[in-house]
Amino acid sequence: MDSRKGEDSNNVGVVGAEAMERSMSQLKGHGSFKNRDILFRADQIDLKSLDIQLEKKLSKIWLNDVLGSRRSKKEWEIDLSKLEIRYLVAQGTHGTVFRGIYDGQDVAVKLLDWGADEHATDTVTAALRSSFQQEVAMWHKLDNLHVTKFVGASMGTADLKIPSSNSLPAPACCVIVEYVPGGTLKQYLIRHSRRKLPFKVVIQLALDLAHGLSYLHSKKIVHRDVKTENMLLTANRTVKIADFGVARVEAQNPKDMTGETGTLQYMAPEVLEGKPYNRKCDVYSFGICLWEIYVCDMPYYKLTFSEVSYAVVHKDLRPKIPRCCPNSLGNIMKRCWESNPDKRPEMDEIVKLLEAIDTNKGGGMISEDQFQGCFCFAARGP
Repeated sequence: MDSRKGEDSNNVGVVGAEAMERSMSQLKGHGSFKNRDILFRADQIDLKSLDIQLEKKLSKIWLNDVLGSRRSKKEWEIDLSKLEIRYLVAQGTHGTVFRGIYDGQDVAVKLLDWGADEHATDTVTAALRSSFQQEVAMWHKLDNLHVTKFVGASMGTADLKIPSSNSLPAPACCVIVEYVPGGTLKQYLIRHSRRKLPFKVVIQLALDLAHGLSYLHSKKIVHRDVKTENMLLTANRTVKIADFGVARVEAQNPKDMTGETGTLQYMAPEVLEGKPYNRKCDVYSFGICLWEIYVCDMPYYKLTFSEVSYAVVHKDLRPKIPRCCPNSLGNIMKRCWESNPDKRPEMDEIVKLLEAIDTNKGGGMISEDQFQGCFCFAARGP
């Protein structure tokens, strides 16, 4: 037998320490090798270490590829490459609104960054994002003339081109809804605060809002921040409910819905007190909006926040209904802002009550041919 051949056979599969280290580096991605170039002895390989490295590598692949493909399959997920942001519209604590174009459609783009709050922990931010993801899956299914049309959303904004000196971090979320050109209902009422609105217009605006809320409630959705500032107007003055930032699916148990959520002047007493509440908190807020639409004025404008909060809960404070207001409309207001939520009507009943009002007989603070408002208030406000 050839001694060299025997020596070679004894060395098959044996590598020195330096060769092993160099080969392991190649395994970690710092080079490439062919199976015929190197052989190992099984008893010299740290299988546990290799298992750990393999698990880490597969985890990265799963997160980057598998989760990414799953997100792309969600029907509400937008393609950021189709979105063009034009200019800034408004900016708030946790969100910035832009005007833009998405896939050829005029849209409003709201960028949400809960991490902007210095008190928001990673856990809180993660919970908010998780809740947001569940809710947008519901919003895109809503279809009603009086609810702003949801176009889509994205759980990240890393690839978004934002026309601003301050870019949002990747964890920020992006929401796209139809662009409604007429501004907010509040802005419209402010413009008419001196001349007021014809009664037909009052009822039309109120009915639009009532129809929208009735639809949301039929879907078990509580808006929780019903106010004229969150209602948009189309070019032909149709009201559309917007800003679902604090909206929630109504809990089966009212005790699961607590906390002072909304805007103070429109908050129901049970919400102000931190008690459990349900969709009837929206009914109360609608009653305040109904008064605001009729009067074209702001409720409780002379009072501080603490004065309003205390008086609404403990003194039954409500806006003063003008003497010229027809009983048919005034009674709806009073029923909506009952202290006991159970005594408030459902929104579908309110729709029927508003539809039954005869606007041909007048009853507004201004008639069709007048140019000045009603002077039945001794002073402005409640």
